[in-house]
Amino acid sequence: MPEVERALAAEAAGELALRQPEEILAWALQRFGSRFAIVTAFQAEGIVIIDMARRLDPQVRVATVDTGRLPEETYEVIETVRAQLRVGVEVIAPVAEEVEAMVSAHGPNLFRQDQVLRQRCCQLRKVNPLNRFLGGLGAWATGLRRDSGPSRANVAKVAVDLAHGGMVKINPLAEWTKQQVWEYVRENRLPEHPLYRQGYTSIGCAPCTRAVLPGEGERAGRWWWESDERRECGIHQLLSGD
Repeated sequence: MPEVERALAAEAAGELALRQPEEILAWALQRFGSRFAIVTAFQAEGIVIIDMARRLDPQVRVATVDTGRLPEETYEVIETVRAQLRVGVEVIAPVAEEVEAMVSAHGPNLFRQDQVLRQRCCQLRKVNPLNRFLGGLGAWATGLRRDSGPSRANVAKVAVDLAHGGMVKINPLAEWTKQQVWEYVRENRLPEHPLYRQGYTSIGCAPCTRAVLPGEGERAGRWWWESDERRECGIHQLLSGD
């Protein structure tokens, strides 16, 4: 991102810190147009943001990463969102040759062997495809919330995304609670990911996600065999100020 846009992004981060989600989305849509996109895995937060944005601009860009290991239920909710909310969904895929080489070398379930290989899998299947997509944008939106886990406690509503060249990253629901998200979903009769009804509270790839157990945190079902509570896939550089 050019320095002038990076400076504008930094200024906007301060000006929009106290604004409501719809106001932040309106700013991004007006400022960046087709160079702005919502990136989502179609969990409740992402669907809330899509609904808010499509009311402002029916042509808002929505994108998702198809890692090749998603639950069938995720594909079902993508089709439901397309039909019910009438938005297009851009599907981003990993480079087939890279995945093929990784699986050939380490096996299809390499992520269970150790954290380094799990992170390698996330990198090739999720992070790299997204990075390629974001390279053509000036801003992107996610559904990160501060109260969803310890690694996300300091998420800003608007930030300069240094991990992606200084583009703007907006997290309109950063201050929202889980209860607020679900109140919006129910009040507006939005599509719900089917796995929520089975006890899932955070949903990613099928083999790396399970329903949470009583007393566990919201993201406890992600890579549950790892001991680090701050575990992430690498898409969000949360330790560097996001």
